[in-house]
Amino acid sequence: MNTTTSEKYFPLTTDTVPAYIRGQPELRELFHEHDVIETAEVGDGNLNLVFKVWAKSDPSRTVVLKQALPYLRLVGDSWPLPTDRARIEADALEIQSRLVPQHVPKVYFYDADMYLTVMQNLNDHIIMRKGLIQGIKYPHFAEHIGLFLARTLGYTSDLVLDYKTKKEQVGRFINPELCKITEDLVFTEPYRYTERNRYHPEIEPQVLAFQADQALHVEVALMKEKFMTHAQALIHGDLHTGSIMVNQTETYAIDPEFAFYGPMGFDIGAVIGNLFLNYAAHEVRTPDPDQRSDFQQYLTNTVIQLWKVFEREFQMIWDQVDTINLPVGYQQDYMLRLLHDSAGMAACKMMRRVIGLAGVEDIRGIENVEDRSIAASLALNIARALIMERQDLRSIEALVEVAIGCRPAYPWT
Repeated sequence: MNTTTSEKYFPLTTDTVPAYIRGQPELRELFHEHDVIETAEVGDGNLNLVFKVWAKSDPSRTVVLKQALPYLRLVGDSWPLPTDRARIEADALEIQSRLVPQHVPKVYFYDADMYLTVMQNLNDHIIMRKGLIQGIKYPHFAEHIGLFLARTLGYTSDLVLDYKTKKEQVGRFINPELCKITEDLVFTEPYRYTERNRYHPEIEPQVLAFQADQALHVEVALMKEKFMTHAQALIHGDLHTGSIMVNQTETYAIDPEFAFYGPMGFDIGAVIGNLFLNYAAHEVRTPDPDQRSDFQQYLTNTVIQLWKVFEREFQMIWDQVDTINLPVGYQQDYMLRLLHDSAGMAACKMMRRVIGLAGVEDIRGIENVEDRSIAASLALNIARALIMERQDLRSIEALVEVAIGCRPAYPWT
């Protein structure tokens, strides 16, 4: 791993950001010579420094500054990371912005010496996870994210790109260290004992059962193999509801630093899995049964709709620009395999968020011990059902039926 930094690199602080901003020619139209520049650190992620920057006299003139650190912030400098991930993120954003500019933040510039990107401040939006926890519905999200997935995955795949461009792009986005994080945290550690796992002791009986479940381990290993070997398309690599910003009319996918050429189902499954994590959380977060049923139905309808939008748009791309003259019937088989992959990847993303390092606020933020255990147990059972039954699925509706048929194992009987 190359964790060396440029001689010009230094981690920014709220004190040093204003001077840095003033020194950037690309921002002189946005920030004027005599502006008082204010800044606040706003990042709550695991890997980076993130600052909001604005002109005191006109807060609408604002940007976000994101800088890679040479270590995993969640753990500290005992877990080094390559700063080249900042270049990968900037390159991914550039490609995504050409394909779906309405769903990707505008990038003003990338500083290769500082491993830093200056981009649009989405200050009229909220991290989707936080909104879903509050029970907020987003009526356009499924249409938007389905389109984002179809275009970013379809147009970067062998179905569209010529052979030379595709292979060059695979090389451009080799991202071994961040892929290794996913391989460890999503596909390996939750299914065995490791000190890095983080789960509440109340669900330990279910966790131990999962860690002893050899049939489950086989299915997870198949998903891990696909993640490691199936360079289908340029995937975001970390497309959970904490990497999506929304309001009632707009949707933006952010933070693609885990991008690489991998299986399409990993991105699709990440979105689906996080919606089901929220579904499990509202089993206890929303005590009123009518309100709970209504919001959980919104979540399951969103899963169905986003897949249908993805399927429609993806097949439209395929039909318009197919470069490899595939036989009739192959498209149907391909889409079915994508559905199966998405179900399996969703399951792995769910299990790691309940058992492993870096859980989600949806469930871990539930203060009542019994309620939290019910939500976590339900999430694990949904995940197990999705991965174990995925090969039998023939439609997205069938996938949802599998999930809503699950109940929590807690309290133990």
